[in-house]
Amino acid sequence: MNDTLLFILQFIIGLVLILKGADFLTDGASSIARRFNISSLVIGLTIVAFGTSAPELVVSVISALEGHTEMAIGNVVGSNIFNTLAIMGITALVFPVACSKNNIRYDVPFCLVASIALFAMANDTFLSREVSSESAISRSDGITLLCFFLIFLSYSFAIAKSGKKPDGIAISEQKQGEETEGKKEMSMGKAILLFMVGLAGLIFGGDWMVDGASGIATLLGVSQSIIALTIVAAGTSFPELITSVVAARKGDTDMAMGNVVGSNIFNIFFVLGVSSTVAPLKLGNIQMFDFATLLAGAVFLWIFCKFGKRYHYITRFEGAILTLCAIAYYIYKVLNA
Repeated sequence: MNDTLLFILQFIIGLVLILKGADFLTDGASSIARRFNISSLVIGLTIVAFGTSAPELVVSVISALEGHTEMAIGNVVGSNIFNTLAIMGITALVFPVACSKNNIRYDVPFCLVASIALFAMANDTFLSREVSSESAISRSDGITLLCFFLIFLSYSFAIAKSGKKPDGIAISEQKQGEETEGKKEMSMGKAILLFMVGLAGLIFGGDWMVDGASGIATLLGVSQSIIALTIVAAGTSFPELITSVVAARKGDTDMAMGNVVGSNIFNIFFVLGVSSTVAPLKLGNIQMFDFATLLAGAVFLWIFCKFGKRYHYITRFEGAILTLCAIAYYIYKVLNA
């Protein structure tokens, strides 16, 4: 029992260090960038975007380095499922979520492509028809994902720099950049210190969180994939949930949509791309059902945005469907742990 409490405490402290570390690192890096006259647009599309996905990145990379490949993959898959079904579902229940033209034409389809690509890579045994091979996200898969990420980043810059009103992912990140620009400027020394403290928090927090989650899984007699797909994924995605719900209550649902879609694309293309490039990620006990749920969530999101009852909106009814799907998924995972 004492060991269980110790691992839970280690997990919680690690999660807090990761979340605060991401905030400190982002604030410090943004301040440093502004001192070098880097625009808020570039800051929003790079530093702020990285900061919001830093928890998933740190947990997955550390898991890959320590050989906990199920944790690395489960964190990304679980975070995207939580983002699409739970966060978007709950957000739409609070206030119908607007889908901009860019969301419908580019952002959500890009998210769908990312989900399809991951599903295909995870099913390489089936696709290659090699019974003896073991499904894994290989280094070549990781490099491919990173190439997709560069394309996505180039697209984001092109949309944001165009003369059109930015929306979707671009507007959410630009707004965050503008918010950081409006803050009182800190000294270079303080900015560097904040950056270093944030980086240390991410590194130590990620290590503690992974060790704590692995210990909890061992003591409970469940696979690491179950912990990664549920507790770890929800923990690292919790800031996005709060941000999206608060944005929806203020009627700023374009930020809520951009927050979820941008995070999903970032998680698959960048986080999983970096993690699998560091070390090939064997799927282990992560099931095709999990990847299928991730893909189904992306499909639902695309259908609701493009063909929903109220065009250009995800309604409360559609939000209820997403939320119920999330509840059903987590009940299934608990019952089959």
